Amino acid sequence: MALSESQIPPDAQHYLVCGTEDCEKNCQFYCNDGHQPMCEQCRNEHQKNKKTKNHEVVLYKLRKRQLPVEKCNIHPTKEIDLLCRECQIPVCSKCTGSKEHRGHLFTNLEIVFDEKVSIYNKEIANIRSYFEPTSQDLKKEIAEDVTEIKKIMEGVRTSMKAEAEAVKKLVDTVTSDKIEQVDKIEQSLLQTLNGQNQEIDDYINSLNDLIKTYYGYLSPSNIEQLTFALKSENLIIPSIPETSKPLPPVFTAGQYSKEDVAKLLGRITVPNTKLENRKIKPMETASTQLKPTGKQRKQDREKSDVKQTLSLSPSVTVPGVDDVLHISLGKSGRLWVSDDVGNLVQTDLQGNQLQKIQTSGRDEGYHTVTQDGDLIYTDRENKVINRITPDNTITEFIKKGDWAPISIHSSHINGDLLVGMETNGEAKVTKYNKIGTEIQNIQRDNKGQVLYSYPRYITENINGDVCVSDYNKHAVVVVDKSGQHRFSYTGQGSGLGPYGICTDVLGHILVCDDISATVHFLDKDGQFLSLLLTPQQGVDYPLSVCVDDENNLWVGQLTNTVTVYKYLQ
Repeated sequence: MALSESQIPPDAQHYLVCGTEDCEKNCQFYCNDGHQPMCEQCRNEHQKNKKTKNHEVVLYKLRKRQLPVEKCNIHPTKEIDLLCRECQIPVCSKCTGSKEHRGHLFTNLEIVFDEKVSIYNKEIANIRSYFEPTSQDLKKEIAEDVTEIKKIMEGVRTSMKAEAEAVKKLVDTVTSDKIEQVDKIEQSLLQTLNGQNQEIDDYINSLNDLIKTYYGYLSPSNIEQLTFALKSENLIIPSIPETSKPLPPVFTAGQYSKEDVAKLLGRITVPNTKLENRKIKPMETASTQLKPTGKQRKQDREKSDVKQTLSLSPSVTVPGVDDVLHISLGKSGRLWVSDDVGNLVQTDLQGNQLQKIQTSGRDEGYHTVTQDGDLIYTDRENKVINRITPDNTITEFIKKGDWAPISIHSSHINGDLLVGMETNGEAKVTKYNKIGTEIQNIQRDNKGQVLYSYPRYITENINGDVCVSDYNKHAVVVVDKSGQHRFSYTGQGSGLGPYGICTDVLGHILVCDDISATVHFLDKDGQFLSLLLTPQQGVDYPLSVCVDDENNLWVGQLTNTVTVYKYLQ
């Protein structure tokens, strides 16, 4: 079946005849005014004709597409030939004066359609010249990979089955021996029980005989029986024979695990290397309409910035703590580390203890290092905030009255202090300046709803957002610098058990999760990007994190060690 002109692709190889009556020559040109295809000779005659010499005649490929002729539903005598820019709908000339379109701007529908046709032609050309053939090449490569993978995996399956058969034979032999042993034990126990059963049967028979005798006494048939019944004062019933409940054998399951069985059957390993992307030839002329959106490009760029984490140096073993629940980086390669029983220790990178303080802190982010190198830590028991200067002088910095300070962070932007506090089931975040003057309280959102339940850890992002790890709310609660709620992040399906939190120079948010035993990596708007430091990477329960000036990630775990990782390109 022949295609109509409107169905023929613009770049298709086909023979189109002239639209002039009785002319069957090859069409090369097109009259946009009369919407007529023309050969070269008819084009020349058309331009010499007084009636049509002012018509716009162009190459056929550059023609304007003819609009479908359709009458207006509202004004049946008028044809639709305009586009209302505000409503983005085709209308007729009479519609322009109606109440619905009063004051609106209108454009010739043919011009608008021609612009769209030009864009679509470019997109079609790009698809057919680049995207489609490149995709077909990739399909061929994938098909070859599928064949190869199937062949390899069939070999793996064959080897595994052979290994399993050998183990099964061994298991059958051992099982047969053990079942034979069980049969012998069962036979011995049943013999004992059958003997006891026979003894009870004999006893019941003797009881029946005794009953018959006693019934004879109840209705004596002669003087002898009556005399015996009258003389019998104490009737003696023999005791029930003693029996014993046998002790059956106990089966103790073998001390093995799924991993032990897996070792017997060999193992399957996937190379721990980054997958190599298939090479795609560059596109010479890319269409802007097919490029990723700005937001997608941004997210792709952020994801590409993340590299597989690797340890930069040997772990630092911190003496004097049971685990690492919070880390504050100081100057000159020194760090402060705390555990969940109030031990606050300063150490160098070799693990030498420099200072130790007993505090009332627990598994919270209750200490921070200021821009001047001072350590600030909260005392929830006495409801005060203390300062330790580099010369080890401890002073009471801020007293809080009824509110117990539980988490604290010194701003890298301006040195302000952010303090998470709670009292009698209420919670809030208070901001102080460098000298300890209160400058802001954040407790409720603009609808009056409470923002926090237990602000266990707190930090600040590069845009001034206050980021709180609230364990009771199972969320990361983020407000802007004015205190307005921006978003709450609650995890990826399995919930969130948020612990330590920090941000980096790109505005990423990193938060430890004790449910998945990983670190969730978010952008500054709370969009999930990836998981870092998973158990598969040998990280044992990350609970505290911070980032240094060189974008290295310091991680504290459920041990007394701190490890440093590189995670950004």
